[in-house]
Amino acid sequence: MLVYFKKIQWKTILLLSPSIVILSLFVLWPTIYTLYLSFFDWNMIAPTKNFVGLANYTDVLTNPNTYKVLVNTFWYIVILLILNFVVPYIFAFVLHLLIRNFKNFFKSAFFLPSFISLVVGSILATWILNPISGPLARIAQSIGLSIPNWSQTQGLVIVVISLVVTWKVFGYNFITLYAAISGISNEVIEAAKLDNIPSWRILKDIVMPMSSSTGVYILIMTIVTGLQYVYSPVKVITQGGPDSASSNLIYQSYHLAFDIYSTGTSAAFSILTLGLFVLLLFLEFWFVERRVHYEN
Repeated sequence: MLVYFKKIQWKTILLLSPSIVILSLFVLWPTIYTLYLSFFDWNMIAPTKNFVGLANYTDVLTNPNTYKVLVNTFWYIVILLILNFVVPYIFAFVLHLLIRNFKNFFKSAFFLPSFISLVVGSILATWILNPISGPLARIAQSIGLSIPNWSQTQGLVIVVISLVVTWKVFGYNFITLYAAISGISNEVIEAAKLDNIPSWRILKDIVMPMSSSTGVYILIMTIVTGLQYVYSPVKVITQGGPDSASSNLIYQSYHLAFDIYSTGTSAAFSILTLGLFVLLLFLEFWFVERRVHYEN
């Protein structure tokens, strides 16, 4: 029995070994090394690193710009969740249950922009929204109006960059939620319709609870991948400006490391960001996962 168990154990380890190696090389080791660098003052050029203990963490936590970046990140998350979680949920529901014709056309139209690079999308957005010579500016000028210089306007810049990110994220989320809603039994929905239940209540009380497992997945992925995707338009369009108004936790880590070469501070910032995301994930599982409905 022991010999058989050992064979099974080694077979399991052998099958898992490629994933373990990749995870160790590209996730575990970089995380450990980042934690190590967070205790040193280093600029990636000097041959030696100066140990500073918790000084980098103190610098990050006492820097007013850190809290500005944190607030920006919060608003990014709120806007991304509205545009890439709430809106796709509604669109998927409407397309599946309320629209009868041209469903394949709409699905393709919503999903195709996901193939376009965010760099290309950022350049197109910069051209379209150019306050002087862009198409929208020309249309506004023809009727006696003007559009603001959004890339230099605090608050507005976060909204526009979130719209650029939506270009990439919306289609994938929409198709995933559409597939989940398509898997719901039509008998339940038809019974609700026969009882004259309004569409918004069918969405709220039937569709969302019965597709909640996919919904939670999209909720998490919208926050995680959305903030990663935000990096590209910020880098291409604003470089974190004006006055860090468009920066976020992900971009700020890059800025500290590769723009001003404060590697130790960047590492400390990254570790604190990781801790914040772990906390958010824990809270999500604690408060949301309990309400998730699984078919089986």
